Amino acid sequence: MELLFWRNAQRTPRIVVLVSLTLIILGLIPLYHPFNLYAADVIVVDHSSKTPQPYQTKDQKIKIAEEDCDVFIGDWVPNPDGPYYTNTTCWAIHEHQYCMKYGRPDTDFLRWRWKPKGCDLPIFNPYQFLDMMRNKSMAFIGDSVGRNQMQSLICLLSRVEYPIDISYDDDQNFKRWKYTTYNFTLAAYWSPFLVTVKESDPDGPSRTGLFNLYLDEPDVKWITQIEQFDYLILNSAHWFTRCSVYYEKNQIIGCRYCGLPNVTDLPINYGYQKALKTTLEAINRLKNYKGVTFLRTIAPSHFEGGEWNKGGNCIRRRPFRSNETSLDGLCLEFYMTQVEEFKVASDEGKKRGKRFRLLDMTQAMLLRPDGHPSRYGHWPNENVVLYNDCVHWCLPGPIDSWSDFLLHMLKLEGRRALEESLQLK
Repeated sequence: MELLFWRNAQRTPRIVVLVSLTLIILGLIPLYHPFNLYAADVIVVDHSSKTPQPYQTKDQKIKIAEEDCDVFIGDWVPNPDGPYYTNTTCWAIHEHQYCMKYGRPDTDFLRWRWKPKGCDLPIFNPYQFLDMMRNKSMAFIGDSVGRNQMQSLICLLSRVEYPIDISYDDDQNFKRWKYTTYNFTLAAYWSPFLVTVKESDPDGPSRTGLFNLYLDEPDVKWITQIEQFDYLILNSAHWFTRCSVYYEKNQIIGCRYCGLPNVTDLPINYGYQKALKTTLEAINRLKNYKGVTFLRTIAPSHFEGGEWNKGGNCIRRRPFRSNETSLDGLCLEFYMTQVEEFKVASDEGKKRGKRFRLLDMTQAMLLRPDGHPSRYGHWPNENVVLYNDCVHWCLPGPIDSWSDFLLHMLKLEGRRALEESLQLK
């Protein structure tokens, strides 16, 4: 039988064999290539009583914007397909960002997407994201706007899978979740100043507290925990407007609006620049950290008609065009500090095998005065500190687009990491 088969095979034209093998290989490639197609009917593991909604997209192949295109420069364009989740499909919406619950009458703010100038930025695909994050981990470190971003990401991913809580304790400031199907861990570390802080007076001169900031000491609550993570997303800035006393080497060097005798009042950006430098230098010194650090730039607030505690509000109902406004004042100072300190840390990081990326959300969010909760983050008769919230973002809302940018940067990461490793050689 073996001899007969071999003789028959000898008579088969060699070209037919080659064509057949080629067709077989081409047929198998889509089954095993992880970045080809992501079908919307993949198996979903439900960790909640609520069932994730199926996600449909016209083209689910990974697309990367042109390399010479700056995806952070552009305008908001209508998106009739939004939003991609609701409060009934996502449990992670923080009460104060659930704008529709508290009577926000308009919904147009939900139906915009970011369009870079000269290229396109695909809408976030949760299947692609989770597949790329398989067996990986990501931590959000910073203030409540960073937590706002993480909650948005959880809601977008809820169309595929709900995570389970694997937090070490009940402290809501330090949370961990796991997407079991993908072995993907997501964590949050509350550290609004990023450096060591002690609240010396819960009231303070402006009734928002008085804080002692140790500008040369990174916050041990997160710096001692991050070497295990594959991705870090850092943010800070807003809390540095609060009354603070600045310490270096455990000595008072000045303050901001502290009202203490014989203590020099320093510029508001002084403390932030020092704290951010300390944070990035500490990451560069970590011997076992091999991950990617994203520094997310400031998302401007939009108080008009007064400051946050003096009647200021955000009542606009459409995005700005890029030629209708510009960054200025304190937000511009914070942003320039972030860009400058990022550049210093990135250059030093390349020498140490560390990777820093700038998640530059400032221009896009400057154009979205319509996306804040305003007075629709609580009931009218509630006594809250931030009555008109023009700092955080409605969920769903414009902040969901941050995941579009994040996924785009993750797609680029493999290429950039290879280029940087070749430069080191």
